[in-house]
Amino acid sequence: MQNQILIDGQWRDGAEGHRISVLDPATGEEITTVASGTPADASAAVDAADRAQRGWAATAPRERAEVLRNCWSTLIAHTDELAELITREHGKPLVDARGEIGYASEFFRWNSEETVRIHGSISTSPSGANKIIVRHPPVGVVVMVTPWNFPAAMITRKVAPALGAGNAVVIKPPKETPLTALRIAALLQDAGVPPGVINVVPTQEAGGWFDAATAHRATRMVSFTGSTKVGRVLLRRCADRVLKVAMELGGNAPFIVFNDADLDAAVEGAMVAKMRHSAETCTAANRFFVEAGVADDFTEKLAAAMGAVKTGNGFDPDVTCGPMINAAAIDSIGALVDAAVGDGAGLVLGGTAIDGLGTFYTPTVLANVEAGAAITREEIFGPVAPVIPFTDHDAMIAHANDTEMGLAAYVYSQDLGRALSVSERLESGMVGVNRGAMSDPAAPFGGMKQSGLGREGASDGIYEFCETQYIAASW
Repeated sequence: MQNQILIDGQWRDGAEGHRISVLDPATGEEITTVASGTPADASAAVDAADRAQRGWAATAPRERAEVLRNCWSTLIAHTDELAELITREHGKPLVDARGEIGYASEFFRWNSEETVRIHGSISTSPSGANKIIVRHPPVGVVVMVTPWNFPAAMITRKVAPALGAGNAVVIKPPKETPLTALRIAALLQDAGVPPGVINVVPTQEAGGWFDAATAHRATRMVSFTGSTKVGRVLLRRCADRVLKVAMELGGNAPFIVFNDADLDAAVEGAMVAKMRHSAETCTAANRFFVEAGVADDFTEKLAAAMGAVKTGNGFDPDVTCGPMINAAAIDSIGALVDAAVGDGAGLVLGGTAIDGLGTFYTPTVLANVEAGAAITREEIFGPVAPVIPFTDHDAMIAHANDTEMGLAAYVYSQDLGRALSVSERLESGMVGVNRGAMSDPAAPFGGMKQSGLGREGASDGIYEFCETQYIAASW
């Protein structure tokens, strides 16, 4: 188990010797401690990345692509080990953790293929005076800040295209789940990533760490996944050096069910959209807008499905909802549910934390929630489904769009024309039509409004880590 920071291919303790305690959220017990990097360590990591980046960028695209493919096969070969590590430090059910490793690994295979397809262009200027040559060199050193809810996938979704484009990276993993990041970095080095191209520095001093990393002259880009609140702060700091940024921020996804929907399919999709990875996902269905004609039936069926969920330690094969990440998450979820009930919502199921070891909250269904209630304006990040009946389609869409977030949305209807028409009116970067899952390395992942800047995945993802250079030439 790696528990030191990684700089320039070497494992070492932080400059001041401080440690981060990593807890198992299912038991509250300490798993281990991890070296905590300082601002000086962050600067040293950028130095190492700067030294390594030029040589890596000069490597032939096919050679970089083969290294990325080796990374894919190496991670796949260690699926069980990595999944168990995720379940230990994050708490999500083991089946979800294995799914995450499959998803996370695929970014290396996809981007190994994209690496040899970074296209430029050449054309003649309209005047005929010169040629217009456009190319896409790498940005340089990329600082990456990743969240705790997907300890593997949120790293690989950034690292794979960045490396494919010829960049070097410095990663600050979350202090709650640093072990997965460190182990993945070790495996990527085993797969052939040169020393210094990947550097991982966990820290308890996030503000100072970030300031030091972004103030470094060699840093040219920041890629961040996390809350919109933190994203705003980081954007302000990046502005001082006019750094390129890619940000995948918070969500407040509407899940829309029309009268003509297949209710069984809608409930099945709702369980995926709401409950996968213990409901701690930015794309999770947050507000359930259900047309009045089927609202009662949908609520009853959803409550039955949520009631069948087994909550507990993710290593139990029957568990499908693990613990929340910490006690603060339990307090936040409980406050939102209590406020909704106080405002008149019906408590159909759940509504309480589970006493005992760990940080567990019961799967919860709320009926007849007002469209503008506080619980519909906050990202719940927990196993709570507020159902909002509607009759007026236009008013429902207005309510669905009445948020600064615009990451994901879901629409269920057997009228495909209606579903697509509604999708086009939703202010959301991604829409699932009769589907509760939408993420795919081959698709552009990202949001509108304050849900982010840029896209990860698809062909778009690798170009996020490139510059655009124009050369005017005559011959």
